[in-house]
Amino acid sequence: MSDEAEAAPNKKGGKGKMILILLIVLVVCGAGAAGGLYAAGAFGHAAEGPKEDPNKPRLVLADEDPEAVAAKYSGTPAKDDSEPAAHTEAGVGFKLPKGGVDLPRPANVAAYHATYYQIPIPFTSNLIDTDSFAQISIAVSTYYDARVTAALKTHEMALRSAILLLLAQEAETVIATPQGKQQLQAKLTKLINKILKENTGYGGIDNVYFTNFVIQ
Repeated sequence: MSDEAEAAPNKKGGKGKMILILLIVLVVCGAGAAGGLYAAGAFGHAAEGPKEDPNKPRLVLADEDPEAVAAKYSGTPAKDDSEPAAHTEAGVGFKLPKGGVDLPRPANVAAYHATYYQIPIPFTSNLIDTDSFAQISIAVSTYYDARVTAALKTHEMALRSAILLLLAQEAETVIATPQGKQQLQAKLTKLINKILKENTGYGGIDNVYFTNFVIQ
């Protein structure tokens, strides 16, 4: 009887130890699994990275329509023109840098659709070094979707004011020459992109073309 009485507590103690060991194993495995899921989620988000602004104009391939591309990718425009607003898409937030973003010219322009837009009213301004005045008509080109030309129409008054101020600082002796006209083209391209970036967050103008140029 005494041997049986001594064996009983040992059996109970053995079962208790086994249960404790099983509990520890379950806790450790559960923690490991949770850590693995967390790490997988973290690495998944890191690999995915922030999404692009839905308002950013897209390049238009040669066989695409600029209006269709704009409709496909268009988002909500920034409401604060002085500083492009923060956008959130699928829980990923981002903010455009102050002053806007440059849109690069594609390396292989033949693969993309060029859109030309004629600014409807000519620009007439006095010149800085003479009593003469210049009257020019300009068109612009872009390889990006129709949101760029839409922005030109929306912000035409701001563009006209900036272009007239630029012309008033030009000298007849410079812009009367072919080299001077080319320099003016580059200045106008940079200026128009600057105004668009300030007002919409993005530029997108590839070049400026003179469709009429008169100095009188």
